[in-house]
Amino acid sequence: MPGAPGQRLPSEERLRRRADYLRCYRTGRRRHGSLAILYFVPNQLEGPRLGITASRKVGKAVVRHRLKRRIKEIYRRWQHRSQLPALDLVVHLKPEAGGSDFPALRTELLRLLSGLRERRGPAA
Repeated sequence: MPGAPGQRLPSEERLRRRADYLRCYRTGRRRHGSLAILYFVPNQLEGPRLGITASRKVGKAVVRHRLKRRIKEIYRRWQHRSQLPALDLVVHLKPEAGGSDFPALRTELLRLLSGLRERRGPAA
């Protein structure tokens, strides 16, 4: 059940391999925001998978890991997650994300993700 409290994002819904990240960067499409860039490419699996990247320009390790935890939690609790097509998603954080607060990050990420959900209708 997507969004149930006390659960973690299952490993089958996360990108694990470097090759998957590189495929998103090289062959995928992208959506730009003020705090992040969302790369996406179709996969051959049953549902979407999420990956997050943040360079040292975003901040020190504590800041980068906090942002990654927040993004995973926003994605996990998003009620329309099950409506996404089978995509590999990579959220690449921009340096501006290091100084952002949780509501701004949440608004940005949900805006980027909802665009993918809308995009699904005409293509299918």
